[in-house]
Amino acid sequence: MTAVDHVVVAAATLDEGVRWCEATLGVTPGAGGAHALMGTHNRLLDLSSERFPRCYLEIIAIDASAPAPTAWRRWFDLDDAALQQRLHEAGPQLVHWAARSERIDALAPRVDSGRVRAASRHTAHGELRWRITIRDDGRRGAGGALPTLIAWGDEHPCDHLPASGVALRSLAVGGIDADFETLQLAEAGVTRAPAGSTPLAVELDTPRGRLRITT
Repeated sequence: MTAVDHVVVAAATLDEGVRWCEATLGVTPGAGGAHALMGTHNRLLDLSSERFPRCYLEIIAIDASAPAPTAWRRWFDLDDAALQQRLHEAGPQLVHWAARSERIDALAPRVDSGRVRAASRHTAHGELRWRITIRDDGRRGAGGALPTLIAWGDEHPCDHLPASGVALRSLAVGGIDADFETLQLAEAGVTRAPAGSTPLAVELDTPRGRLRITT
């Protein structure tokens, strides 16, 4: 079965992403790491709930100290000039989400989410490894509604994330009706957004109360 794995907030810089998390959610994100494959780095926050176990928030930004990839564009539209302009002008924003599945190789070509690639990053607990779908053009499917697919190795990031006091309560997507069925997203707890809604919306319980964030 497909499951909600994480939601992605992009920032112009990682420091701006941390400040957004503290100001918006009322908590400081935990440690993340660097992605040599993509020239990005991140911070993480556990969002696990009864409805969405082993789920987290990823705050991600281009790593200015790392070389940019030359054979493909960065994931999540991070190389898109319009997105970068919005991040610099309006601040960090929800851009995407990822769904985990052990059937990643079978599902990837059916939903056009990109080629399955191996990725890894160093952590304080050793090497974290996963397989993930990435389009060569770096584009998010359906404006962020169609999830990136991911399959983890021996460990999941939530295995070492402390409880945050923030929990994912709902995730709604719009405009991906056929893919919604293919990925069995209803069974994963995902709902369909009403017509005319933004591609992706999440609701979080936070120390500051219930919060709704959209793309």
